Amino acid sequence: MRADRLVATLLLMQARGRVTAAELAAELEVSIATARRDLEALSAAGVPVYPQPGRGGGWALVGGARTDLSGLTSAEAQALFLVAGPAATVAPEIKSALRKLVRALPQTFRAEAEAAADSTLVDTAAWGEDTQDRPALVKGLQLAVVKQVRVRLTYQKRGEAPKGREVDPWGLVDKDGTWYFIAGTPDGQRTFRLDRILGMTLTGTPARRPADFTLTGAWDEVVTAVEEKRSETATAVLVPTRFLKVFQHMHGRHCTVVEDLGERTKVELTAPTALDLARNVAGWGGLIEVESPDVQEHLARIGAELVSRYPPAAPAASAES
Repeated sequence: MRADRLVATLLLMQARGRVTAAELAAELEVSIATARRDLEALSAAGVPVYPQPGRGGGWALVGGARTDLSGLTSAEAQALFLVAGPAATVAPEIKSALRKLVRALPQTFRAEAEAAADSTLVDTAAWGEDTQDRPALVKGLQLAVVKQVRVRLTYQKRGEAPKGREVDPWGLVDKDGTWYFIAGTPDGQRTFRLDRILGMTLTGTPARRPADFTLTGAWDEVVTAVEEKRSETATAVLVPTRFLKVFQHMHGRHCTVVEDLGERTKVELTAPTALDLARNVAGWGGLIEVESPDVQEHLARIGAELVSRYPPAAPAASAES
């Protein structure tokens, strides 16, 4: 007798009020005899269910009793369904789990929970792009994290030959469509890009994870380290104030306002190198003014290359009168 089937039986009785053994058997895809045994087992376990013989009979909870298996408050239920609802559009398992959880909620919570689940749709494709599917490795690595078993990876760093290594799985992160695998190694925490993992197998060996580990904290460390590397070079830039919001949107956390000068605003712009800074602002042309001499040199060279490649058209000769 499966405990999950007994829970599903109770959820159905909560949702419908009364069920017959035949209805339960059809819903759970078991025999009528098995469904009847499950109902009798619930009763023997002290769950207040009882049979009602005759036409219109079946099995029901005593006095219409309701057991809230979720333990959620109304606000918690709404918050959960607001977060999980969009994911259900791309993950059938989540959709199934939400249906079951709805049945476990008190009747007064169900309408709002269902509305919350359907209130938001997540479209993972940018304009002009196809929807990005989850990498095939995600499911296997998630299983390793949940089961806490070590993983043997075949990993290829950029410009290097593939190498095998065994790691402790700690968590997965989807960063704007690019997936990362955080794991423990003999050298400490490491981050692996899924698109560079050529293969993986579960070893069956128990994995180790620090007692104080949190995926959020670990990823914050990764983001901080990466952004520091992406901010090693800085320059002051004078931007027309009317375009400041656009400039900030383009450069995000790498653009910091330094001083409001009225019609212009001084900002600090960061990037890995002076050449990166020049490339990032070259399209603004004469609208902005860059103060760093190194960046100015790269901009001058980029401008000269463009003029050489795309020389200005000769002015049309004027017609003589």
